[in-house]
Amino acid sequence: METIPILDADIPFTAYTRLDLSDGNIDLAAYDITDPLECQTYIDTVLEQNNGQVAYGGYLEKRNLYSDKVGFSGKSARNIHLGVDFWSKAGTKVLVPLAGKVHSLQNNATQGDYGPTIILEHEIENTVFYSLYGHLSLASLEGLSIGKVFKKGETLATLGTPDINVNYAPHLHFQLIRDIEGKKGDYPGVCSINRMAFYKNNCPNPSFLLNI
Repeated sequence: METIPILDADIPFTAYTRLDLSDGNIDLAAYDITDPLECQTYIDTVLEQNNGQVAYGGYLEKRNLYSDKVGFSGKSARNIHLGVDFWSKAGTKVLVPLAGKVHSLQNNATQGDYGPTIILEHEIENTVFYSLYGHLSLASLEGLSIGKVFKKGETLATLGTPDINVNYAPHLHFQLIRDIEGKKGDYPGVCSINRMAFYKNNCPNPSFLLNI
């Protein structure tokens, strides 16, 4: 099956390379990945080694990336990642992989959150589900309205800078959601290990949709 692009269509999928940000990756011991500059340095190293333009991965990864964030550490640490991240340059176009309409949007500016976020609603064979796009630019929210329809392949947004995306290296957090649970403009993208069974079911692996 053909791979569905999620970022700028001019970037070939041959320029995508897998990235491991799990707590089991010993290469990360030399970096403070909670610092966006050090995280970017590691990502750039991986991209250079693989002649890539986009680094991606992370579904159900257990990460130390959130260890400095309030509410993500402690007895019930939230460190299991529920989407797939696509790490690329700020300003890179984000594409709609599947036709849908805007369900909600919001700037989630609390540290550790998404920053500017868009959620689309999709319906296939009478089944409704949602896709979430986080860590966008502020310009991505300008002029956007609930109910606006996007066709597959249209540009939805662009990637934000660390000062806008709440202190992360530039990337897209892409997540599928079966039941949005009444939430608008936000939905958990990281969970604790004791909630993983629920979220794994409610947030299936987006890689299957994108065929990557």
